[in-house]
Amino acid sequence: MKPSRDGIPILNVLPLHWQANYFLLTIFYHNTLQFSTFATMKTTSICLWSSPRNISTALMYAFAQRQDMTVVDEPLYAHYLLQSDKEHPGRKEILNSQEKVGEQVVRKVILGDYPTPYVLHKQMTHHLINLDLDFLNQTKNVLLIRSPYEITRSYSKVVNELTKEDLGIPQQERLYNHLRKTGNIASVVDAKTLLLNPKDILEKLCTSLDIPFDKSMLSWKPGAKQEDGVWAKYWYANVHKSKGFKPYSYKEEQLPDHLMKVVDECHPHYEFLLEQAIK
Repeated sequence: MKPSRDGIPILNVLPLHWQANYFLLTIFYHNTLQFSTFATMKTTSICLWSSPRNISTALMYAFAQRQDMTVVDEPLYAHYLLQSDKEHPGRKEILNSQEKVGEQVVRKVILGDYPTPYVLHKQMTHHLINLDLDFLNQTKNVLLIRSPYEITRSYSKVVNELTKEDLGIPQQERLYNHLRKTGNIASVVDAKTLLLNPKDILEKLCTSLDIPFDKSMLSWKPGAKQEDGVWAKYWYANVHKSKGFKPYSYKEEQLPDHLMKVVDECHPHYEFLLEQAIK
Protein backbone atom coordinates (compact mmCIF):
# COMPACT_ATOMS: atom_id res chain seq x y z
CA MET A 1 0.00 0.00 0.00
CA LYS A 2 1.59 3.30 -1.11
CA PRO A 3 1.20 6.42 0.97
CA SER A 4 0.05 9.60 -0.74
CA ARG A 5 1.81 12.95 -0.25
CA ASP A 6 -0.05 13.58 3.04
CA GLY A 7 0.50 10.08 4.39
CA ILE A 8 -3.01 8.74 3.64
CA PRO A 9 -3.00 5.47 1.67
CA ILE A 10 -4.03 5.69 -1.98
CA LEU A 11 -7.53 4.23 -2.14
CA ASN A 12 -7.37 2.70 -5.59
CA VAL A 13 -5.03 -0.01 -4.36
CA LEU A 14 -7.68 -1.22 -1.88
CA PRO A 15 -10.47 -3.70 -2.72
CA LEU A 16 -13.69 -1.83 -3.53
CA HIS A 17 -15.58 -3.20 -0.52
CA TRP A 18 -12.82 -1.80 1.77
CA GLN A 19 -12.86 1.71 0.39
CA ALA A 20 -16.16 2.86 1.99
CA ASN A 21 -15.05 1.42 5.32
CA TYR A 22 -11.71 3.16 4.94
CA PHE A 23 -13.43 6.53 4.68
CA LEU A 24 -15.42 5.84 7.86
CA LEU A 25 -12.33 4.66 9.73
CA THR A 26 -10.36 7.72 8.63
CA ILE A 27 -13.10 10.08 9.82
CA PHE A 28 -13.40 8.16 13.10
CA TYR A 29 -9.63 8.27 13.62
CA HIS A 30 -9.28 12.01 13.01
CA ASN A 31 -12.34 12.92 15.08
CA THR A 32 -11.15 10.71 17.93
CA LEU A 33 -7.69 12.27 17.77
CA GLN A 34 -9.14 15.79 17.82
CA PHE A 35 -11.47 14.98 20.70
CA SER A 36 -8.65 13.36 22.66
CA THR A 37 -6.40 16.39 22.15
CA PHE A 38 -9.22 18.73 23.15
CA ALA A 39 -10.22 16.69 26.18
CA THR A 40 -6.68 16.52 27.57
CA MET A 41 -5.79 20.15 26.82
CA LYS A 42 -4.90 21.97 30.04
CA THR A 43 -6.45 25.39 30.34
CA THR A 44 -4.16 28.20 31.51
CA SER A 45 -5.91 30.10 34.29
CA ILE A 46 -5.43 33.87 34.58
CA CYS A 47 -6.66 35.72 37.67
CA LEU A 48 -7.28 39.47 37.37
CA TRP A 49 -7.11 40.78 40.95
CA SER A 50 -8.90 44.12 40.96
CA SER A 51 -10.13 46.70 43.40
CA PRO A 52 -13.87 47.47 43.31
CA ARG A 53 -15.26 50.27 41.14
CA ASN A 54 -12.42 49.83 38.71
CA ILE A 55 -12.44 49.04 34.98
CA SER A 56 -12.29 45.30 35.67
CA THR A 57 -15.57 44.52 33.90
CA ALA A 58 -14.43 46.42 30.80
CA LEU A 59 -11.16 44.49 30.87
CA MET A 60 -13.12 41.24 31.25
CA TYR A 61 -15.18 42.21 28.18
CA ALA A 62 -11.95 42.92 26.28
CA PHE A 63 -10.59 39.43 26.97
CA ALA A 64 -13.98 37.91 26.16
CA GLN A 65 -13.61 39.07 22.54
CA ARG A 66 -10.75 36.62 22.02
CA GLN A 67 -11.52 33.26 20.40
CA ASP A 68 -8.95 31.55 22.63
CA MET A 69 -10.35 32.85 25.92
CA THR A 70 -13.21 32.06 28.32
CA VAL A 71 -14.01 34.65 31.01
CA VAL A 72 -15.59 34.14 34.44
CA ASP A 73 -17.09 36.97 36.49
CA GLU A 74 -16.03 37.11 40.18
CA PRO A 75 -16.24 33.42 41.08
CA LEU A 76 -15.40 34.09 44.75
CA TYR A 77 -18.16 36.68 45.36
CA ALA A 78 -20.54 34.33 47.18
CA HIS A 79 -17.64 32.94 49.22
CA TYR A 80 -16.72 36.47 50.24
CA LEU A 81 -20.26 37.44 51.24
CA LEU A 82 -20.62 34.32 53.35
CA GLN A 83 -17.23 34.69 55.02
CA SER A 84 -17.47 38.44 55.65
CA ASP A 85 -21.21 38.64 56.40
CA LYS A 86 -21.27 41.84 54.32
CA GLU A 87 -24.55 43.28 53.08
CA HIS A 88 -24.28 44.00 49.38
CA PRO A 89 -26.99 44.74 46.82
CA GLY A 90 -28.45 41.44 45.64
CA ARG A 91 -26.76 39.45 48.41
CA LYS A 92 -29.37 36.66 48.43
CA GLU A 93 -29.30 36.31 44.63
CA ILE A 94 -25.52 36.11 44.62
CA LEU A 95 -25.44 33.46 47.35
CA ASN A 96 -27.98 31.41 45.40
CA SER A 97 -26.18 31.79 42.07
CA GLN A 98 -22.69 30.61 42.99
CA GLU A 99 -20.76 27.94 44.83
CA LYS A 100 -20.21 29.39 48.33
CA VAL A 101 -17.37 27.16 49.54
CA GLY A 102 -14.14 28.83 48.50
CA GLU A 103 -12.12 25.62 48.24
CA GLN A 104 -14.69 24.19 45.83
CA VAL A 105 -14.58 27.37 43.75
CA VAL A 106 -10.81 27.08 43.51
CA ARG A 107 -10.87 23.42 42.50
CA LYS A 108 -13.86 23.40 40.15
CA VAL A 109 -13.86 26.91 38.71
CA ILE A 110 -10.51 28.68 39.02
CA LEU A 111 -8.39 25.60 38.33
CA GLY A 112 -10.97 23.86 36.17
CA ASP A 113 -10.60 23.07 32.47
CA TYR A 114 -12.46 25.01 29.79
CA PRO A 115 -13.08 24.60 26.06
CA THR A 116 -10.45 27.25 25.32
CA PRO A 117 -6.68 27.37 25.92
CA TYR A 118 -7.09 30.25 28.40
CA VAL A 119 -9.59 31.38 31.01
CA LEU A 120 -9.62 34.78 32.68
CA HIS A 121 -11.22 35.05 36.11
CA LYS A 122 -12.16 38.60 36.99
CA GLN A 123 -11.61 38.76 40.76
CA MET A 124 -11.94 41.28 43.56
CA THR A 125 -8.84 41.18 45.76
CA HIS A 126 -10.89 41.63 48.95
CA HIS A 127 -12.80 38.43 48.07
CA LEU A 128 -9.60 36.51 48.78
CA ILE A 129 -10.31 35.78 52.45
CA ASN A 130 -10.00 32.60 54.54
CA LEU A 131 -8.40 30.71 51.65
CA ASP A 132 -5.08 28.94 51.24
CA LEU A 133 -3.13 30.92 48.64
CA ASP A 134 -1.23 27.92 47.29
CA PHE A 135 -3.58 27.74 44.29
CA LEU A 136 -2.02 31.00 43.03
CA ASN A 137 1.05 28.95 42.13
CA GLN A 138 -1.08 27.40 39.39
CA THR A 139 -2.45 30.65 37.95
CA LYS A 140 -1.07 33.65 36.12
CA ASN A 141 -1.86 36.72 38.19
CA VAL A 142 -2.47 40.34 37.24
CA LEU A 143 -3.25 43.20 39.63
CA LEU A 144 -5.58 45.94 38.38
CA ILE A 145 -5.24 49.10 40.48
CA ARG A 146 -6.97 52.46 40.59
CA SER A 147 -6.64 55.70 42.54
CA PRO A 148 -8.28 55.29 45.98
CA TYR A 149 -10.00 58.67 45.56
CA GLU A 150 -11.65 57.57 42.32
CA ILE A 151 -12.67 54.21 43.79
CA THR A 152 -14.16 55.83 46.89
CA ARG A 153 -16.04 58.49 44.94
CA SER A 154 -17.72 55.79 42.84
CA TYR A 155 -18.12 53.09 45.51
CA SER A 156 -19.77 55.40 48.05
CA LYS A 157 -22.70 55.95 45.69
CA VAL A 158 -23.70 52.30 46.17
CA VAL A 159 -22.28 51.37 49.60
CA ASN A 160 -22.63 53.96 52.35
CA GLU A 161 -19.98 52.91 54.87
CA LEU A 162 -16.52 52.08 53.58
CA THR A 163 -13.21 51.02 55.13
CA LYS A 164 -9.78 50.69 53.57
CA GLU A 165 -10.35 46.91 53.48
CA ASP A 166 -13.48 47.46 51.37
CA LEU A 167 -11.33 49.22 48.76
CA GLY A 168 -8.99 46.24 48.69
CA ILE A 169 -5.85 48.29 48.02
CA PRO A 170 -3.92 47.23 51.15
CA GLN A 171 -4.79 43.62 50.25
CA GLN A 172 -3.47 44.24 46.73
CA GLU A 173 -0.10 45.32 48.10
CA ARG A 174 0.06 42.26 50.36
CA LEU A 175 -0.94 40.04 47.45
CA TYR A 176 1.69 41.64 45.22
CA ASN A 177 4.40 40.96 47.80
CA HIS A 178 3.25 37.35 48.15
CA LEU A 179 3.18 36.80 44.39
CA ARG A 180 6.56 38.44 43.90
CA LYS A 181 8.11 36.06 46.43
CA THR A 182 6.61 33.03 44.73
CA GLY A 183 7.34 34.33 41.22
CA ASN A 184 3.69 34.26 40.14
CA ILE A 185 2.97 37.92 39.41
CA ALA A 186 2.61 38.60 35.68
CA SER A 187 2.02 42.34 35.84
CA VAL A 188 0.35 45.30 37.53
CA VAL A 189 -2.00 47.46 35.44
CA ASP A 190 -3.18 50.92 36.46
CA ALA A 191 -6.67 51.87 35.26
CA LYS A 192 -5.77 55.46 34.33
CA THR A 193 -2.69 54.37 32.38
CA LEU A 194 -4.73 51.78 30.49
CA LEU A 195 -7.48 54.25 29.60
CA LEU A 196 -4.94 56.78 28.33
CA ASN A 197 -3.42 54.24 25.93
CA PRO A 198 -5.48 51.02 25.69
CA LYS A 199 -3.71 49.40 22.73
CA ASP A 200 -0.19 49.90 24.05
CA ILE A 201 -0.99 48.72 27.60
CA LEU A 202 -3.00 45.72 26.37
CA GLU A 203 -0.13 44.68 24.11
CA LYS A 204 2.27 44.82 27.05
CA LEU A 205 -0.20 42.99 29.28
CA CYS A 206 -0.57 40.20 26.73
CA THR A 207 3.21 39.94 26.43
CA SER A 208 3.49 39.54 30.21
CA LEU A 209 0.94 36.70 30.02
CA ASP A 210 2.73 35.00 27.11
CA ILE A 211 -0.27 35.34 24.81
CA PRO A 212 -0.46 37.21 21.50
CA PHE A 213 -2.23 40.55 21.43
CA ASP A 214 -5.58 40.46 19.63
CA LYS A 215 -6.95 43.76 18.28
CA SER A 216 -10.49 42.49 18.89
CA MET A 217 -9.86 43.28 22.59
CA LEU A 218 -10.24 47.00 21.86
CA SER A 219 -14.01 46.96 21.27
CA TRP A 220 -17.22 45.08 22.03
CA LYS A 221 -20.95 45.45 21.54
CA PRO A 222 -22.85 47.50 24.15
CA GLY A 223 -25.36 45.84 26.45
CA ALA A 224 -25.45 43.06 29.02
CA LYS A 225 -23.19 40.05 28.42
CA GLN A 226 -23.78 36.35 29.02
CA GLU A 227 -20.70 36.31 31.26
CA ASP A 228 -22.15 38.91 33.67
CA GLY A 229 -22.82 37.84 37.24
CA VAL A 230 -26.35 38.24 38.65
CA TRP A 231 -25.13 41.41 40.39
CA ALA A 232 -24.68 43.22 37.05
CA LYS A 233 -27.97 45.12 37.40
CA TYR A 234 -26.61 46.82 40.51
CA TRP A 235 -23.13 47.70 39.27
CA TYR A 236 -22.73 47.49 35.47
CA ALA A 237 -25.06 50.19 34.10
CA ASN A 238 -22.24 52.37 32.77
CA VAL A 239 -20.09 49.61 31.31
CA HIS A 240 -23.15 48.20 29.51
CA LYS A 241 -23.30 51.48 27.57
CA SER A 242 -19.70 51.15 26.41
CA LYS A 243 -18.33 49.90 23.10
CA GLY A 244 -14.73 49.88 24.27
CA PHE A 245 -12.47 51.58 26.79
CA LYS A 246 -13.73 55.08 27.43
CA PRO A 247 -11.16 57.89 27.36
CA TYR A 248 -9.89 58.79 30.82
CA SER A 249 -11.57 61.75 32.52
CA TYR A 250 -11.02 63.06 36.04
CA LYS A 251 -14.04 64.19 38.08
CA GLU A 252 -13.55 66.36 41.13
CA GLU A 253 -16.04 65.79 43.94
CA GLN A 254 -16.01 66.75 47.59
CA LEU A 255 -16.01 63.68 49.81
CA PRO A 256 -16.98 63.72 53.50
CA ASP A 257 -14.18 63.58 56.05
CA HIS A 258 -14.71 59.92 56.99
CA LEU A 259 -14.32 58.87 53.35
CA MET A 260 -11.29 61.09 52.81
CA LYS A 261 -9.74 59.30 55.78
CA VAL A 262 -10.17 56.00 53.89
CA VAL A 263 -8.59 57.56 50.80
CA ASP A 264 -5.60 58.81 52.79
CA GLU A 265 -5.12 55.40 54.44
CA CYS A 266 -5.03 53.66 51.06
CA HIS A 267 -2.90 56.18 49.19
CA PRO A 268 0.58 54.87 50.22
CA HIS A 269 -0.42 51.33 49.17
CA TYR A 270 -1.61 52.63 45.80
CA GLU A 271 1.56 54.67 45.24
CA PHE A 272 3.70 51.60 45.89
CA LEU A 273 1.73 49.51 43.39
CA LEU A 274 1.73 52.30 40.83
CA GLU A 275 5.52 52.16 40.81
CA GLN A 276 5.29 48.49 39.77
CA ALA A 277 2.68 49.04 37.05
CA ILE A 278 3.15 48.70 33.30
CA LYS A 279 4.23 52.03 31.84
